[in-house]
Amino acid sequence: MAEQEHWQWQKTGEAWKGAGLYHVILTVTDRQPVLGRLITPDGNPAKAMVVRSALGNALVDCLKRISIHHPEVQVLHFCLMPDHLHAVLYVRRTMPKGIRTVARGFWQAAKKLGRACSQPGTSFVIPNNIREEVKEESLRLEDMAAVLCGQIGEKAYYRIEPVFREMPFIRPMSRYSQLQTTIRYIDMNPQRLATKRLKPGLFRVQKDLDIDGRRYNGVGNATLLMEKTYAPVHVRHMLVEKARHGDDQELRDYKNTCVLQARQGVVMVSPFISPDEKQVMQVLLKEQHPFVLLTDNGFRDYYKPNDALFDACAAGHVLILSPWSHDGGKRHISRADCIALNEMAEDICKCLNRTESTQTSC
Repeated sequence: MAEQEHWQWQKTGEAWKGAGLYHVILTVTDRQPVLGRLITPDGNPAKAMVVRSALGNALVDCLKRISIHHPEVQVLHFCLMPDHLHAVLYVRRTMPKGIRTVARGFWQAAKKLGRACSQPGTSFVIPNNIREEVKEESLRLEDMAAVLCGQIGEKAYYRIEPVFREMPFIRPMSRYSQLQTTIRYIDMNPQRLATKRLKPGLFRVQKDLDIDGRRYNGVGNATLLMEKTYAPVHVRHMLVEKARHGDDQELRDYKNTCVLQARQGVVMVSPFISPDEKQVMQVLLKEQHPFVLLTDNGFRDYYKPNDALFDACAAGHVLILSPWSHDGGKRHISRADCIALNEMAEDICKCLNRTESTQTSC
């Protein structure tokens, strides 16, 4: 039997000491690219890779040594980016203190590495006077940190601004499918960063887009607001209820009509909330039709869409709009949000269709 079949998944609400899988992200303060440099051979994002700096190499080595200090923890996967590090940790068995203690220890070690590299004049090159004080032939940044602390004193050492101020973000995974999705997301990071740099206009958050007096923030192709015809995608509750009772013809006809409209050049507008609406969006993505997606949460710094939506954004096929600012604590969409977003989708279609009609008559 494969090893993954023996994995025990972390249960929601359980103390984080048991066996399970965790996605850990350590981010550089102010997102400074001190861990490496992204290169894109031949201008092809699919070939993008990160060339590690001395700090990046030391950080990866530090990550790999977690298993030495905590034998119950295995580093399954990782990806170093210029300003952050992704890792997937597999906890094989119950730990005395839990994954947060492991992450904190890794963070403390990372801060030492950062302090050693952040001193003026080092530029990631180890000074000879420090090298001479260490017996090892190959001096590591950990050694440099220790020597530096001895040279300037502990108080001065800990006043050095750390490269990593915040403790790593930790997300437990509850299903095996999340592991596969997370690894794919991690591996796609260099390619997506390269794509964003090649097409910055499509991934930059555009502020205060005015549509019929309401202001939205947006990511994607804003020229989609200048097309000729728009139509909302809103599967009504009545159609879903009929389908549940065996009469699904109207629901199928409605979804087919939405797709046919898109094939005829109509830009579909919707929050795509319900499963049936999401089915329509999947067809639009697969067939590469343009659409406008309304979302219930705004855009954080360094926002990027996920998976197929990212590719559609890079191709200029989608505009993502939100009438609200980003809320880091928001987890679930409310019924009130659903109603509001569907109403906004209909208002946008009416406004843009009216605008086009007015321009044509003029």
